[in-house]
Order: sequence, then C-alpha cells, then structure tokens
Amino acid sequence: MSFGDPNPNNPYGKQPGQPGQAGQPGQPGYGYPQQSPQGVPPQGYGYPQQPGQPYGGGYPQQPGQGGLPELAHWGLRFAATIVDGLVMCVPYLVVIIGGAIGGSFGGLLSVIGFLAVVGVALWLLYQEGTTGQSIGKKALNIRLLREADGQPLGFGMAFVRKLAHFLDSLVCYIGYLWPLWDAKKQTFADKVCSSVVIKSQ
Repeated sequence: MSFGDPNPNNPYGKQPGQPGQAGQPGQPGYGYPQQSPQGVPPQGYGYPQQPGQPYGGGYPQQPGQGGLPELAHWGLRFAATIVDGLVMCVPYLVVIIGGAIGGSFGGLLSVIGFLAVVGVALWLLYQEGTTGQSIGKKALNIRLLREADGQPLGFGMAFVRKLAHFLDSLVCYIGYLWPLWDAKKQTFADKVCSSVVIKSQ
C-alpha cells in the first residue's frame, strides 16, 4: 500500500525548492526573506538614512543645530568683510591718486576709478550671491547660504541683503554685533533674508 500523493501533478503536494525535482528551482515561501538583486542591500520601512545625505539638497545635516552645519563665528565674518574692503580699496586708491596727480586728466581718472569701485563691488556681490563666497569669504573658508535649503541666495537676494544691512547699522551698529550671542549667528539682515553664514566643508 502506498501513502504517496495520489495525484502526482498536484503542486501542493510538492515541497518547493527540494533538490532533484526537475524544473522546480528553489523559491522562498511565505515567511522567508526575499532575495535582493546582487549588490543591492535590502531596504524596507524604517531603514536608516545613509549618513551625510544633504539636508534639503544643500548642506549635510548635523545633530543639535536643526540640520545646519557649523556656523561661522563673528570673528570669521568680520575678517572676511575686512578682506573684501581691502579688495575694494584698490580702485578707490586709483580715484584718490588719479585726482591728485592727474592734472588735466584728474577728473577723468576719478570717474574711471569711481566706476571701477562700483564694478568691483557688484562683482563681489555677484560672487557672493551665486557661489556663496566673495573673495573675503573664500579666503576665510566660509559661505553665505539660504537657511531653508543650503543653496546660494542668488544675486538679487544678495543685493537685498546688502541693502538690509542698513538695519544692522541702527542703534550703534547693534545688528552687526548680533551674531556674537544669536543662536544662529545671524545679523538683522540675515534674519530678514533668511540667510546663514557657515563654515565651508
């Protein structure tokens, strides 16, 4: 008497994946872990995010600062402003010296020097808006970015921020000193424009 399966074609009577059964490759059943493609780690719900992935497409997320990287302290910002000022002094000196020794061409040299000052100032502002770094900020390894996503402000918003520095000059220039105790090290202009200055990675 045989106790085998009376119907040899019944798929439920066979155990999947048993060796020796033709045309039946081993397949995991219910409750078995699914196989991932070769070289791809299995990921499911709750799989931890890889470290170093950008926060909002900009800077890497850091714990304890609401996703912001290390902020530039007041000393770095002040030094970068000094460097940018020295860069702008070069054409300004051309204005002074040209007016003093230019003789009949002194007026023309003064106009050229003034236009050079304006041109350098706009170029620095363009660099700061599009890359986050003027010459001074690049020298000090800091960067001006949008707080929301870590991207450069753009030339237009960088220009608005420069105008907003008027607020920093009110009441004994208190706005320029605000980063000394502010949690995000922002001036009043930074707060108006939602910008931060960070240390470059």
